[in-house]
Amino acid sequence: MKKHVFLTANILAMFMASAQQQPADYVNPFIGASTSTGKAGTYHGLGKTFPGAATPFGMVQLSPNTITGGDNGSGYSYEHTTIEGFAFTQMSGVGWYGDLGNFLVMPATGPLETAAGKEDTPHKGGYRSVYDKASEKASAGYYSVQLTKHNIKAELTAAPHSGILRFTFPAHQQSRIQIDLARRVGGTSTLQYVKVVDDHTIEGWMQCTPDGGGWGNGDGKANYTIHFYAQFSKPLKKVGIWSANIPDGLPRKRENIESDDYQQRIANADVFTGLKEKKGKHLGFYTEFATSEGEQVLMKAGISLVSIAGAKKNLQAEIKDWNFDQVRKAANELWNDALGKLIVEGGDEEKKTVFYTALYHTMIDPRAMADVDGQYPGGDHRAHTTKQFTKRTVFSGWDVFRSQMPLQTIINPVVVNDMVNSLVELADQTNNKYFERWEFFNAYSGCMLGNPAISMITDAYAKGIRNFNVPKALTYAINSSEKFGNGEKGYTPGGLSVSHTLEYAYTEWATAKLAGFLGNREAEKKYRLRSQSYRNIFDSSKQWFRPRKEDGSWEPWPEEGRLKEWYGCMEANLYQQGWFVPHDVPGMIALMGGKDKVLADLDNFFENVPENMMWNNCYNHANEPVHHVPFLYNRLGAPWLTQKWTRAICSRAYKNSVEGLVGNEDVGQMSAWYVLAASGLHPVCPGDTRYEITSPVFNTIRFKLDPRYASGKTFTIIAKNNSPENLYIQRASLNGNPYTKSYIDHKDLTAGGTLQLEMGPAPNPAWGK
Repeated sequence: MKKHVFLTANILAMFMASAQQQPADYVNPFIGASTSTGKAGTYHGLGKTFPGAATPFGMVQLSPNTITGGDNGSGYSYEHTTIEGFAFTQMSGVGWYGDLGNFLVMPATGPLETAAGKEDTPHKGGYRSVYDKASEKASAGYYSVQLTKHNIKAELTAAPHSGILRFTFPAHQQSRIQIDLARRVGGTSTLQYVKVVDDHTIEGWMQCTPDGGGWGNGDGKANYTIHFYAQFSKPLKKVGIWSANIPDGLPRKRENIESDDYQQRIANADVFTGLKEKKGKHLGFYTEFATSEGEQVLMKAGISLVSIAGAKKNLQAEIKDWNFDQVRKAANELWNDALGKLIVEGGDEEKKTVFYTALYHTMIDPRAMADVDGQYPGGDHRAHTTKQFTKRTVFSGWDVFRSQMPLQTIINPVVVNDMVNSLVELADQTNNKYFERWEFFNAYSGCMLGNPAISMITDAYAKGIRNFNVPKALTYAINSSEKFGNGEKGYTPGGLSVSHTLEYAYTEWATAKLAGFLGNREAEKKYRLRSQSYRNIFDSSKQWFRPRKEDGSWEPWPEEGRLKEWYGCMEANLYQQGWFVPHDVPGMIALMGGKDKVLADLDNFFENVPENMMWNNCYNHANEPVHHVPFLYNRLGAPWLTQKWTRAICSRAYKNSVEGLVGNEDVGQMSAWYVLAASGLHPVCPGDTRYEITSPVFNTIRFKLDPRYASGKTFTIIAKNNSPENLYIQRASLNGNPYTKSYIDHKDLTAGGTLQLEMGPAPNPAWGK
């Protein structure tokens, strides 16, 4: 009888375990999927994420696109009422007009239309379609929607280098799949080529240069070519190519292609029925066929940044047949494996959705730039092959050095190592010999400021991630600090003097740290001295940082004082930027007047934040410069205030909704902050191996460690008696021993073990000081 009961209990436990949700089940790709400046209350807009299908760090992001042009980096905004098509590449969470959105596929019926048409007048023509908002569904690796213009259901899923679309058509004698080969989120591709290979296959490429806008409307210097190899489940019996008349010399930046004149040229494109090969400045391809009611027609494609042969190889390796559901299942499994590196327990379903979606958003970039055989495009515009690392791209440096890359050092150290190798090789191949601060598809875009690559590389090395050319990395770090740094002058003058000077002082410290690791004492001494240059822009009469002119005099003090946005600062004010001395917090505190004064000022900084934590003049979580500030309380001997405010930010600035991110996602940074803070850890100073301990959102957080970089298998944080009210740490133990510090070192984390925190409703001022 006992044996029967035991077996029954076992079966019940197995059933319950199988019924439990997997990490990918919690992902809601619509979180942050809006570019609306109106709802954000600022020109930066909201999260700017995309809802389409992707795989962890994959080359393909197969997603709906609702808009071309404007500052709509993801190509999608939830409040838009029409869809232009489904593109194979997207950016996540960026401003500066964005890029990608290439290889735009759209199903249709009836007469061919060669232009998308306008969002506000879809009834006046164009291939864009109104869609049934209620039908729109998205999950990790899958997206579907009902297009109502022609009553077609569209479904998308992805593999790392390829994607497959499934369209369910109505009964119609003139059904179609058409591809806009010129389309690009922030402008247009400037040259395209397409060829019909056989009765099921096309191939070609799309060249995107700064002349066609794109990243920074051309100022980002993006210059890449997407090669494709695409196949259709239905034979290519009636095909054609359209080509718009684009005269030589006609400007083709974002504002040009948005104009009525340019759009009219596309709408009046020449259509070449039966043509099977063409090169041109604005091409599209279509295949037409009859469909019965509910007939499914599929299209799959591999892409490559190297060659058509690479695109073909990618497709053949990943999507061998027409089993859409199997590809979807494989994508879901990839996400469960990736998201399973962090398992949380406790917290309600909403919090788990916010957490796992945030973790999902941290694994879009840095994406693979290499084909399945390791071949990738180099900075010298030649093909290279390596099996030593995966070439990666989209390094949003100024954003991601703060939380995103430190998070990956714990859960994906191989990705960090890949990114370091990619930047070192790029500096080599371009012969620039310095690191780009915001790398995009091998472009030295020059976006934002500082030398964030040095931060990431020093942080990686300090944490034992060292499988790259370390001496060369130090050389390029020194070159970067010399090219972009405070130099002998001891500060950087100009309109962004404070942001530049403080950011450079920090990365000059990181350069010194890296030099010290390698035994270069001369460089270590030189850059450690320069790291103190932050002091040179501190005005004792104002008791705060202040921008200096070239001649050393101060810029005039504004009426708004340190609350004036853009006064000496990038996208911030002095109050926000002035806290950025992460490498010398004691020195900063002393400059500012001591512990008590700084604590009072920090309290004011947080207490004057609006309840919804949207863009504001105090703690502005919507933008990166302040992301380390809540953890400064730990350094000031008041860790309970770090606990209070990180819990408040997690609750007030992150929601399970389209407006659930208070600012741009910025290629994983906004979400990485949440993942770390909600887990109970976050760095103040990447390059230092210290993580500040704070109040976890969940009862249990388990990090799965990489055996190539960690001696332990897992590191677990347990918060006993945790609840929204019990947010303060009372006492702690590490591996069963009392633990009184408000921080933990990376080596203790990677050794594995358990950090247990006992939580309560009131601060315990005796712990963690």
